[in-house]
Amino acid sequence: MSSTVKNITVHYNPINEANTFTKGDIVSGHIALELAKECHVESLSIKFKGKAEVMWTERHGQTTVVYHSKDKYFSIKQFFIRKEEGQDRNVIAPGHHIYPFTFQFPTKDMPSSFHGSAGKIVYSLEARLSRSMRIDSKDTTKITFVSKPDLSKTCTTPQHDSKDKKMKFFTSGTVGMDVSLEKMGYQQGEGIKVIALIQNDSSRDIKPKYCVYKKHSFFANKKRRLHTKDLFKEVGQPIPPSTHQRVTQVLTIPADLEPSILNCSIIKAEYRLRVSVLLTLIGEEIISV
Repeated sequence: MSSTVKNITVHYNPINEANTFTKGDIVSGHIALELAKECHVESLSIKFKGKAEVMWTERHGQTTVVYHSKDKYFSIKQFFIRKEEGQDRNVIAPGHHIYPFTFQFPTKDMPSSFHGSAGKIVYSLEARLSRSMRIDSKDTTKITFVSKPDLSKTCTTPQHDSKDKKMKFFTSGTVGMDVSLEKMGYQQGEGIKVIALIQNDSSRDIKPKYCVYKKHSFFANKKRRLHTKDLFKEVGQPIPPSTHQRVTQVLTIPADLEPSILNCSIIKAEYRLRVSVLLTLIGEEIISV
């Protein structure tokens, strides 16, 4: 800050304990400006905006290629002070000044706030004080936006997959799995009921293993950057040789898990379930769906 502008900060008022907003919500707050002495101002404004951005680099031989893309959702600007053509400069007296504002999130479908390895989705408020022949003084604060879940028919569609494998090493015979979920979409804190029909026609004990992992996809310049990470795992009881069993496992989704991003053109954040069978002799995954 300069010797004239001691401080400029933007504050907003939370509307719930989680300090989150969704489409159509009102965002109210104020800019707090502290001046050490009289200040000649070109403009004082606040901008409310939402955007997605991805960027990463790749080496191709001796060349470094930058992949970058943006997607803007909205940008609303409000002026508290603005110099009009032919008007003298605006003067603000020294001391503390408060400038209240009110905005509303658009009611259109927008993705939730997000921060990943190669991209982000940010909703923010930016206060800016402009003076002639001076660097602008500004302050920015981010707002956590959560998209309302879409409980459409797609989210309630049952899921099913199956796979068989013939054993070659350490054991003989075959192992098969038939895995079903009641639906595709789940919310934080909800339990995922996994039903697996497991056919152990091998000569060894096997164990079902369940893993929930996140999958982030970033898109720019017709390229995709992929990032995956296991979140939590559970292992079921052993299934002896020459046994066919129907096993049920309920996996509880953490309450603080970030929501999926399925409505952004350049960022996709998904959660997936991988069910596999472990050969108990060496702890190796021999089949997965």
